[in-house]
Amino acid sequence: MRLHPLVRHTLTFFAVLNGSGNPIGWSANHRLHHAQSDTVEDVSSPRIAGFWWAHLRWIWQAGQASISRYCPDLDRPQYRIWSRLQLPIMALSYAAGILLGWEGFFWLGSIRLVFALHGQCFVNSICHMGGAPSEPGTDSSRNVGWLAVWHLLQGENWHRNHHAQPWCARLGLTRWQLDSGWWVIVMLERLGLARDVKRPRTARGAAAVPAAQPAPQVAAVETV
Repeated sequence: MRLHPLVRHTLTFFAVLNGSGNPIGWSANHRLHHAQSDTVEDVSSPRIAGFWWAHLRWIWQAGQASISRYCPDLDRPQYRIWSRLQLPIMALSYAAGILLGWEGFFWLGSIRLVFALHGQCFVNSICHMGGAPSEPGTDSSRNVGWLAVWHLLQGENWHRNHHAQPWCARLGLTRWQLDSGWWVIVMLERLGLARDVKRPRTARGAAAVPAAQPAPQVAAVETV
């Protein structure tokens, strides 16, 4: 999808505030992951390097994916500025709760960020621990229902769906796969704040996602 600049920058601010990193670095890593899923080139595969690598270690040890190769379309001032703003925004995110006392400092700073970080990391670790471990290069992504509660029903836990149709804005593909993020997108679209929204290829938004499939060899993540 493509978002109105005001919406795009607002959502980017809150993503950075929640510890997701800057949009250029995040997108480069994400596109590399889709292009090389579960191969030795994958930046975060648990199949290649184990659970803790996929969950946390890769963030500090894997190195940055090539921006010129994986997201040259985002290498523009409107996205580069978030790399410069990331440190002050994270300092604000961590420390601003002190205005409400020590309880606010710990609950709105450290505890909130730990909760958010592990929620995101589970997508790379637990949501990639399906399939046969003896078959590198075969996509190990899977849907994890219980993770929906941790993600506040935003839909990222339906990760198998995302790998099956990585260009699709909708992550929950059946009525039982709750995806509040999708309904926010629909609302933005009706307000004229989102366009070119990619929908599932299957009728009525339902899809039978195969248990395993070869990893895609090209990145297929749309610029927002």
